[in-house]
Amino acid sequence: MGVQYRMRQRLCDSIPAGRARLGVGYRFGVRPGRATGGETVGENRQMSTVRLRLDLAYDGTDFSGWAAQPGRRTVEGVLGAALTTLLRAEDPIRLTVAGRTDAGVHARGQVAHLDVDETAYLALPGRSDRSPEQAALTRLAGILPPDVVVNRVCRAPSGFDARFAALSRRYRYRIADAGATRDPLRRRDTVWLKDSLDVAAMNAASAPLVGLRDFAAFCKRREGATTVRTLVEFSWARARDGVIEGTVIADAFCHSMVRALVGSVVPVGAGRQRIDWPGEIQAAAARDPHVKVMPAHGLSLEEVRYPPDDLLAARSLQARSRRERP
Repeated sequence: MGVQYRMRQRLCDSIPAGRARLGVGYRFGVRPGRATGGETVGENRQMSTVRLRLDLAYDGTDFSGWAAQPGRRTVEGVLGAALTTLLRAEDPIRLTVAGRTDAGVHARGQVAHLDVDETAYLALPGRSDRSPEQAALTRLAGILPPDVVVNRVCRAPSGFDARFAALSRRYRYRIADAGATRDPLRRRDTVWLKDSLDVAAMNAASAPLVGLRDFAAFCKRREGATTVRTLVEFSWARARDGVIEGTVIADAFCHSMVRALVGSVVPVGAGRQRIDWPGEIQAAAARDPHVKVMPAHGLSLEEVRYPPDDLLAARSLQARSRRERP
């Protein structure tokens, strides 16, 4: 047991501070009053739990988004079912994710946490000499479909919360315009447009949106939710194959915010709108029917960043506070 614990610690320590590629969070489904072996637990006895982090990637093409929905295939539903099977949980596994991607959106970098019964978790290797993390990876690979891959399992540091401890999320948007090579093998993650886009004009239109602002014009409203976000970067560049790649980084995003931001800049690149048009829309703080929300399949969550371990708890408290309009 001591050897396995040391291996687990090394796996977790191998993830660079402040970085996380992917992840999911869930709670191990053990009903109160029951232990994993089936015996009744006394009222004053508390189950020992461990918080884990999973790193995963998925092709969002055939999913109705991340969040579980009755009768629909979702990433959370598929992964939750796999984890429930793996851990032999009495109740379905509940997942908490760093970024709730929409239908058709992909992810290479998604971070999350889960709290599991430590006794059950340490039992995953069985009679093998693998660590629980290694056993979980191997067994999940045999359960999950090919469009979802868990790349890493590790023990989370104290104070870690996949959603609230995150400093930023980085998304990428891919567009093949008239000047790009259209690769049919990338059709699931690249939007094809007939227009020729001016990358310099798109960058000029994107730059004024960076900063702490109210992005209500680019978000689907939710009752009681703030639309104030800090946009850290919004930039464009052509790759070697001519495909235009947009980088969008913020502390957090509203529903459909990234695709609406892209949709406000593409007409500028195509010469149909002025460079200051996206900034005017943002300042109006109201949805504009002329802003097209771009297709989901061009978007991918690439990275989620976190502060050093000793600042995780403080960051979680800060992120839970309501952002106000500057």
